Amino acid sequence: MQKIRDMKKTPYKIDYVLKNGSTAMLWKLISTPSGLSEWFAEDVEQNDNVFTFKWGNASQKADLVSVNAGISIRFHWEGDPDDTYFEFQIDYSELTGAITLSVTDFADSSDKKGSMELWNSQIETLARRSGM
Repeated sequence: MQKIRDMKKTPYKIDYVLKNGSTAMLWKLISTPSGLSEWFAEDVEQNDNVFTFKWGNASQKADLVSVNAGISIRFHWEGDPDDTYFEFQIDYSELTGAITLSVTDFADSSDKKGSMELWNSQIETLARRSGM
């Protein structure tokens, strides 16, 4: 008898402490097509609340679900389960001056490690290109 894998996506969150930057600059990088094109995808287009992310010949659309200006932005990949999303959230500590970018995403148990490694790589690119 073959074991059936649970393919339900579950949420996970990764926090990245960034340096040498401003929350305003980080917000531009995570919330605008031009900013996202610098580190997340080769090209990003926005049509109302739909963002189209392009990598080579492939593209994927995400609906803009919610925005808390300067703090958080949430997207939902078209075709993914309705209760999933990916979200960027900025936290600034006045005490330490540290900026933390939190990424929340969803993955099934077999894809979680690869998904986290991809985020690590993407955020490394963001930090390198922005000097953060």
